[in-house]
Amino acid sequence: MASSDNTPPVPEPSTITGAPETDYEVGQDNIQVMGLDVHNPVFFVSAIVIVAFVILTLIFQESADHFFTWLRPTLTNMFDWSLLSIGNIFVLFAIFLVLSPLGSVRLGGADAKPDYTYAGWFAMLFAAGMGIGLMYFGVSEPLSHYSSSFGGVVLGDDGLRTDWAPLGGAAGNADAARELAMGATIFHWGLHPWAIYAIVALSLAFFAYNRGLPLTLRSAFYPILGERVWGWPGHVIDTLAVFATLFGLATSLGFGAEQAMAGLEYLFGIEETDVGKSVLILCITAVALVSVVAGLDAGVKRLSEINMVLAALLLAFIFFAGPTLVIATGVLDNTVAYFKTLLPLSNPFGRTDQNFMQGWTAFYWAWWISWSPFVGMFIARVSRGRTVREFVICVILVPTIVSIIWMSTFGGAAINQVIAEGHQAIADASQDTKLFLMLEDFPFTQFASFIGITLVIVFFVTSSDSGSLVIDTITAGGKIDAPVSQRVFWATFEGVVAIVLLLGGGLSALQSAAVATGIPFAFILLAMMISTLKGLTQERAELKAHRKLTKSSQPAE
Repeated sequence: MASSDNTPPVPEPSTITGAPETDYEVGQDNIQVMGLDVHNPVFFVSAIVIVAFVILTLIFQESADHFFTWLRPTLTNMFDWSLLSIGNIFVLFAIFLVLSPLGSVRLGGADAKPDYTYAGWFAMLFAAGMGIGLMYFGVSEPLSHYSSSFGGVVLGDDGLRTDWAPLGGAAGNADAARELAMGATIFHWGLHPWAIYAIVALSLAFFAYNRGLPLTLRSAFYPILGERVWGWPGHVIDTLAVFATLFGLATSLGFGAEQAMAGLEYLFGIEETDVGKSVLILCITAVALVSVVAGLDAGVKRLSEINMVLAALLLAFIFFAGPTLVIATGVLDNTVAYFKTLLPLSNPFGRTDQNFMQGWTAFYWAWWISWSPFVGMFIARVSRGRTVREFVICVILVPTIVSIIWMSTFGGAAINQVIAEGHQAIADASQDTKLFLMLEDFPFTQFASFIGITLVIVFFVTSSDSGSLVIDTITAGGKIDAPVSQRVFWATFEGVVAIVLLLGGGLSALQSAAVATGIPFAFILLAMMISTLKGLTQERAELKAHRKLTKSSQPAE
């Protein structure tokens, strides 16, 4: 059955192992009301709680501001070692899958063929996974780490560090500070986040395409929960996935709105106000709704490909118009710096750099985890036909390599301006304006800045569209052919939540919401990983048994 929004349906598993012995049918718990086709109770609980959150935050803005300001550091302080440990476990599990015989299992069955070319596949998974973040942090994060590293260790009256330098810093040593800054930046955008995304996406794709279960988070727990997955345990899992996805996405949309407004003020003198940010989010959400109606292939895929072209052009412009030799050598040097600092930065225990570990790494890991249902399900939707080994390698390594090149180009050019040209104003500027100040030293500044704003906006649109697709799938009980109006509802609410959080505490509120939903979901993902291992092991054993039986039944020549 074709989707009402031109989204291709999930094919039946083309595998000899078949689906689990379950009588559950996709959408059997759904309710059709007012033209909607929604899962009961996941849709209603999610929608009611989010509406209540929006109303209460708007009514009690000052109290919400204080609460969110307190919440994020409190949570990251309590769960920093847990988040870092979980991130490490996902990387190790991904390596295990690549090296083990389980890597030969094909998503969709032995005869399944990929639905998209490599180019289209890479464009969609990259745009969904990190688009806005790379634009916002591509210049600002390397500069922040460089400044704090160069400043070195600073102790307070209680003997504890008050600086934000990673590890031990590099006081007064510009080259060492640059190396540490780039290693720390790539650490946050490299193997760890993409390992989280890859395992979640793999789990969803395997149980949907190989076992014939609904494309929703609860399905990944069938080997552990059995038929109970269709009851309240599954309702809790899917509802938490909706919250994590919505608030994680709202954080990214907030970053995008901040940077887009800063760029508009820089280029056109439009004052950066809360009203302006709200109007901008509403306008971009309206554009996203057009993409929602167009469907996956005509909407997200096309916009993702446009964005990849624009991103490649801006990257090439910075590379050739900037300090080309510094950037080119920096790619290799920064890769070495990344692997040199990988183990120390991954260590969750005995660290003295608490501000960096909690304020940067723990927040990032919680943010990536809150994004993982969204990115994971979206990647799963477009990854049928890949082997587990091919899937894990491509989903982790390709974006990591692109992240290294991106951060080395943008961050390397910015740090070089500070070190070689003495442009300290760039380092001292607010995070959302650093990109545009860096571009002042380049030719065609206005045009390059406009391309940067356009990229942020289009990434905003693709993220909103992809996010609404994922949330709608979860709240429709795994149906991917639900009415378009449901995705319109969620795309609208994503924008509204981003606006409300900005009004109720700015970026700190957005970050707090991502952390608060990401931490409990982290432990759900650990259980998902175990369930996936059980499922893949069973699939592999059944495939071997089938081949053995087939071979033994063949007549002797």
